[in-house]
Amino acid sequence: MTVQERVVIVTGAGGNLGAAVSAELNRQGASLVCVDYAAKALEALEKSLSPASGLLTLSGLDLTKLEDAQKMVAAALDKFGRVDALVNTVGGFRMAPAVDALKDWDFLMNINARAALATSAAVAPAMKERGFGRIVHIAAGAGNRGGAEMSVYSAAKAAVMRIAESLAEELSGDGVTVNCILPGTIDTPQNRAAMPDADTSRWVPPSDIAKVIAFLISDAAGAVTGAAIPVTRRS
Repeated sequence: MTVQERVVIVTGAGGNLGAAVSAELNRQGASLVCVDYAAKALEALEKSLSPASGLLTLSGLDLTKLEDAQKMVAAALDKFGRVDALVNTVGGFRMAPAVDALKDWDFLMNINARAALATSAAVAPAMKERGFGRIVHIAAGAGNRGGAEMSVYSAAKAAVMRIAESLAEELSGDGVTVNCILPGTIDTPQNRAAMPDADTSRWVPPSDIAKVIAFLISDAAGAVTGAAIPVTRRS
């Protein structure tokens, strides 16, 4: 089965990375279920995609809640009859000194780790039943080592990595691979605005990360599971 034949759920599809992933998979002919809480972001994305291979958009779902993640999967199954891959780009970032960081704990743990676990838990049964699936989450290099003012963010991304590793072990006999991406600084309008004096020459365009994700959901990556893959800079 090629990427062209895949049915792929992309969460956070209205964001910079999610939109780039959706565009790359759409270009390769995959059928897409594009999910974002914000309906307006999905409307803009939908206008940019070709509907030829199949497209479903879903808004207003809180993917930190298992029941909403299950509604997402149910809608995908109703539309396409199967789900071959989940690309979960939902996540968030905040910085604060550790002594002040408890205020961000619930937000960062929920939007990063809880969303990763809920979306995986929702999609895994259908994948196990078919004996095939690809799950990709977005972690970060900060999940490997904490940095100044990044204690809770680092902990949340470390949790995403541990969730992916555990799922990879649990699903290894069911034909389902689970991996995560560790992006470097992503070249987005928001990051450029936040760091106007930064050297952006080696920042990573979302489209480059999308190509790595497309590989991970392809047949060529069938032996890759439990990996945390750095995509950190342009060469």
